[in-house]
Amino acid sequence: MAELNDLDIGVMFWAGRDTFDQIRSLGVRCGQLGIRGATALTEDFFREWNALENFTMVTVVCAYDGESYSNLSAVRNTVGFLPEHTRSARERRTIEASDFAASLGVGSIACHIGCVPDDRSDPDYIAVRNVVRRICDHAASHHQTFALETGQESAEALLRFMDDAGRGNLKVNFDPANMILYGTGDPIQAFEKLAPHVVSVHAKDGDPPPRDRVDALGSERRLGEGSVGIGRFIDALRRNGYGGTIHVEREIEDRARRIEDIRDAIRLLKALTAPG
Repeated sequence: MAELNDLDIGVMFWAGRDTFDQIRSLGVRCGQLGIRGATALTEDFFREWNALENFTMVTVVCAYDGESYSNLSAVRNTVGFLPEHTRSARERRTIEASDFAASLGVGSIACHIGCVPDDRSDPDYIAVRNVVRRICDHAASHHQTFALETGQESAEALLRFMDDAGRGNLKVNFDPANMILYGTGDPIQAFEKLAPHVVSVHAKDGDPPPRDRVDALGSERRLGEGSVGIGRFIDALRRNGYGGTIHVEREIEDRARRIEDIRDAIRLLKALTAPG
């Protein structure tokens, strides 16, 4: 593992789409490994990602088969632990991911848990809370944190849920763009409320949903070209004492452009985080 500094810059990457050689060519020393539901966590897969030298895997991030981020309704109906018919299988998958992460020496797992209902007496709210408690307890057996990615709830709603779950290793993977894409709050204000619980951060940018399309999500942008205000966000990280890593995330279909956008984002972040 590489010895990391405060605000060290890494990349969010996905098994099956990105190769480690691509990631290393970006000049980073850390990252978050995303594993989709169809990814088999075999011995060969373990050996592939256990052979990394001078590189620190900060988080293993779970995605699940059948999830759609095409619009708000699709997110509510398919993402995370909200859909009842996939809930048990996704819980098992997250437990498996925790075990896989532990075998690699990775101290955190993360995912989107879905759009948690506001009503704490709602059966879906209770079911999701209980799933999160069980995953936290399993992760704790590996001395791991379980980080909830931001965006689908306001900072206030996420804090209420975390308090209700009542697990000390339940943390936050903060994505500033998601707050804008879902229309759930100003990313700087949200970070300042959640800062004591944040263990990892994404560097991603985007613009809000169009006002005339009620069910639409916002649009992701190249870092520095959207509404986040990445310079202000880096200032907020420093002001609130965040000392972890910053992971560039770029989710577009064009693979060559995606890598170039990530490369440009790394250059921008290095300039923004440079001492003095």
